[in-house]
Amino acid sequence: MSDRSPRNRAPQVRPDRVRVVAFQVIRQVTAEGAYANLALNKALRDARLSGRDAAFCTELVHGTLRWQGTYDAFLARSVSRPLADLDPELLDLLRLGTHQLLNMRVDSYAAVNEMVTLTRSELGQKRTGLVNAVLRKISQRSLDQWIATVAPAADSDPIGYLALAEAHPRWVVEAFNRALDRGAAAGQAVASGVLEQLLVADNEPARVSLVVRPGLATVDELVAGGATPARWSPYGAVLEGGGDPGRIEAVATGRAGVQDEGSQLVAIALASAKVDGDDANWLDLCAGPGGKSALLASLVGDGQLTAVEPLKHRAELVRANLRAIPGNHKVLVGDGTKPTWPAGSFDRVLADVPCSGLGALRRRPEARWRRTPTDVVELRPLQEALLDSAITSVRPGGVVAYVTCSPHPDETRAVVDAVLGRRDDASLEDARPLFPGVPDLGDGPDVQLWPHLHGTDAMYLALIRRS
Repeated sequence: MSDRSPRNRAPQVRPDRVRVVAFQVIRQVTAEGAYANLALNKALRDARLSGRDAAFCTELVHGTLRWQGTYDAFLARSVSRPLADLDPELLDLLRLGTHQLLNMRVDSYAAVNEMVTLTRSELGQKRTGLVNAVLRKISQRSLDQWIATVAPAADSDPIGYLALAEAHPRWVVEAFNRALDRGAAAGQAVASGVLEQLLVADNEPARVSLVVRPGLATVDELVAGGATPARWSPYGAVLEGGGDPGRIEAVATGRAGVQDEGSQLVAIALASAKVDGDDANWLDLCAGPGGKSALLASLVGDGQLTAVEPLKHRAELVRANLRAIPGNHKVLVGDGTKPTWPAGSFDRVLADVPCSGLGALRRRPEARWRRTPTDVVELRPLQEALLDSAITSVRPGGVVAYVTCSPHPDETRAVVDAVLGRRDDASLEDARPLFPGVPDLGDGPDVQLWPHLHGTDAMYLALIRRS
């Protein structure tokens, strides 16, 4: 934003409306557990913010939430009492001010004064002195200077340094490092700079990726609407400058949708795997909200997709995604770990299991601070049960795609190895040939996509064949 922007002029008595909206959204996320993207989209509509105001508000919200842990480390050096003793709404306001001072092109004097005005409006006059003093301390150093002051030494504790410098919890950085090091010497990801590349990519906002429903729309239609073809997916396109996907007719009519390219690639891989004999009955075992279901239903041809989702409201989302697609496809509300169909009923099964979501941190800025290692541990039994059910549900000779939107080793290969270790009727196959043209897929046989290598969410796929 230009330094001549109205936001860098002397603050008015009333708080800046965009900052008010941003602060209120941040409070919904931190205090009420709201999802940032959903809360922000609603707030922008309600406040009728568009153009530069909407972009400014989006960066205030997403940036503050993304860098929250790092900013807390800086604030801990700038506040005279423990951060835990601060009222949560005051801490959120300080984080919002810190983001403007260290990571946005906002004049420091204007940023501090705007935040003091916002404090007076939202929290009362008595909080303004503390906000003014703390943010002026923050403004005395640049982001790099604060990192050099607070972070562990990079040579003695590279994981700790990267965690603070790139705004990821340490346990997440450690998990990513383990995943990147798989098949290589321990510490290779750190030494080569690959781990840092991943963390940097994780802090870049994800592009708006679109997918056509094969047979209903073409990529050319999306291109005519202002998108550019995706790099890897034959059915994908990207809105490079962002904007509302609904303005493209194919998206508005359900003949195309919004879906990360990584999600497209794992669904296409399952549909492309060789299957001998019948190939008319496909199953999506964990279907909500239905993006992969819609792509699979478009690819099954004259066959039928059965989509299973335990939550009724998410099952309705699946139905909405399938509505425009011809065929007698089914949506069942039920528990995928307790099949209501006979064993071996399906030719292909997608098990896109619930996971920590650590592979989608670009688009869910709050998730990195909301998730904990306990979440990974608690999800493991469900992931194993769903994969076990998926293998039982596929016929001999059929294939299962075990998919997670997480690169955490305990949610990916460890789950596959644990389940296959208990069974003698299924085996892991090399999935890499199912991603034609996509580079850097590792040593296999499973596939891990990465933001820094592929520009996608960190989707994982293991291809399993029932014997």
